[in-house]
Amino acid sequence: MENTYLIKTEKLVKVYPMGQQSLVALDGIDLAFTEGEFAGLVGPSGSGKTTLLNIIGSLDVPTSGSAMTMGKKIEELSHQEAAELRNKHIGFIFQTFNLLPVYNVFENVEFPLLLLEYTASERKRAVMESLERVHLQDRWKSKPSQLSGGQSQRVAIARAIVKKPAIVLADEPTANLDAENSHNVLRIMENLNRDLGTTFLFSTHDEKVIGYLRRKISLIDGKAAKDEKITDALKGSN
Repeated sequence: MENTYLIKTEKLVKVYPMGQQSLVALDGIDLAFTEGEFAGLVGPSGSGKTTLLNIIGSLDVPTSGSAMTMGKKIEELSHQEAAELRNKHIGFIFQTFNLLPVYNVFENVEFPLLLLEYTASERKRAVMESLERVHLQDRWKSKPSQLSGGQSQRVAIARAIVKKPAIVLADEPTANLDAENSHNVLRIMENLNRDLGTTFLFSTHDEKVIGYLRRKISLIDGKAAKDEKITDALKGSN
């Protein structure tokens, strides 16, 4: 990657039209992330966290400035190129789990691999390995309706990492979880970061998540107000 950065933004601006007016969601963001980071965009609702994640993940494009992910300038990608970037290199974790209710756990985790050139045996091996990492290998036949909230989010994590992406973007991943399940999924993600070298970037205002971060970027009114390394992040238990 250029300058060894997996993610880099320069003077990034995002403006949404709102009738006769406009909403400035991001206002000149300059940030860079390297391989293996465990970082978070922290701030209140409306601070621009999710907008920034969406642009980094090629789900949206800048109004001006530049965003580069895996060496690709987001603003220059076609729809097909953006989809290819997501499919090959980025995993997503959302607060609402986004599991497909008609499919079982195995099929939900397998879904991203169907877009890639995996054989059936390679898909099976990757899915079961991913489920083992989140301690759900025995629930592979279950439907989402048979799972708890914590289990559903662990399935979502397995789906995000099944293709071993370079980057996982997690948007408020603990918002619908109680404290115990929040710590469980955060320890799992911390272990994945350590074992696979995956870069995790969170959008959050949850203090539990913030306690695990090794880098915290505070967003206020669309600006990166503070960028700090954290040396006393919680240590996950294996």
